[in-house]
Amino acid sequence: MTNRTADLLVIGGGIHGCSAALHAAMRGLDVVVIEKDTVGRHASGVNAGGVRRLGRHYAEVPISQRSMEIWHRIEDLVDDDCGFQRAPQIKVAESEADLDELKARAAHLRAMGFEHEVVLDRGELRAHLPAVAEHCVGGLASLDDGFAQPYQTTFAFSRKARSLGVRFEENCRAQRVTRVGSDFKVTTDRGVFSGRRLLNCGGAWAGEIARQLGEPVEVEPTAPMMLVTGRMPRFCTAVVGNQSRPLSFKQMANGTVVIGGGLRGRALPETNVSELIFSELRRTAETAIAIFPIMKGASIVRSWAGIEGRMPDGIPVISPSSTQEGAYHAFGFSSHGFQMGPGVGEIMAELVATGRTNAPIAPFAITRFAPEADASGSSPTQTEGLSA
Repeated sequence: MTNRTADLLVIGGGIHGCSAALHAAMRGLDVVVIEKDTVGRHASGVNAGGVRRLGRHYAEVPISQRSMEIWHRIEDLVDDDCGFQRAPQIKVAESEADLDELKARAAHLRAMGFEHEVVLDRGELRAHLPAVAEHCVGGLASLDDGFAQPYQTTFAFSRKARSLGVRFEENCRAQRVTRVGSDFKVTTDRGVFSGRRLLNCGGAWAGEIARQLGEPVEVEPTAPMMLVTGRMPRFCTAVVGNQSRPLSFKQMANGTVVIGGGLRGRALPETNVSELIFSELRRTAETAIAIFPIMKGASIVRSWAGIEGRMPDGIPVISPSSTQEGAYHAFGFSSHGFQMGPGVGEIMAELVATGRTNAPIAPFAITRFAPEADASGSSPTQTEGLSA
């Protein structure tokens, strides 16, 4: 019979839930992950796999930096390379105005003490991207970033967590969360689970859990779209974005090109369905052709969309509950959470185990959405969509 008690109940089996469960188990906690579908079923398994620090909201940069350190030794953590490959992440400027904005960003980061984003002039851009269109004038690069395989990565975290005793209850929907004495009770399709601590990693569905904890927030379900082309001659070894229009572009080792960038389909979270909007996919393809004219000859072989949760200000909730001691949140990664998964999981495990962290998570507090909060306190400096 399933043991229905644990030190920590994690709701959601995406990259952040699996990472937090693993790190909590490494701290000696008994953990149960409750997942309404299967591990990696939604955003964590179908995103573009960008492992980027480039273009992060300024508040995210320290966590992204820490997460990048983990990515560079990911096999030591999860016994799997996760398909991680180092590759420059480059944001292309199509005009001098674009380039001026990128230069200003790099200067701002240097003032914060971060030097991983470097400005590329026209010649340097072409040294990295020989096939880039002639009109492109420069760019901004984080040369030690990369990409990984999302499904492989999420499963690697879950597999390593299982090896340390974490129990995964898949196809098991969390219906209701209540507090009984010092414990949380999660009523599911499979009965009631009890835990001293609770972590809400429910993605697009996390808003309902937060509401039941007495802190309602608006989580917009979105469906970022991706497309893949047939194999092409090798012409790009970087992951490419664009300063003025949505784009996430990379060529895989087999020659196929994966293209996304935040243009959205239709998300129907109540039925677990996402639908493509082909007029929006056309815009994605047109942007790719504008930056890489060689793409005029590409053929699209498949496309898809996953269901993701987006917050009103474009940055996630990484936070203790403001209403229930022992409850925590990590959700709303707004189509750019994949790279931060290892670092956020480490932070959440530290919070759960010790009640505190030195990580700079104040900008991600769930209280910023409370009616009395100053709405001007969170100004997004958001970037292209599903690349990280």
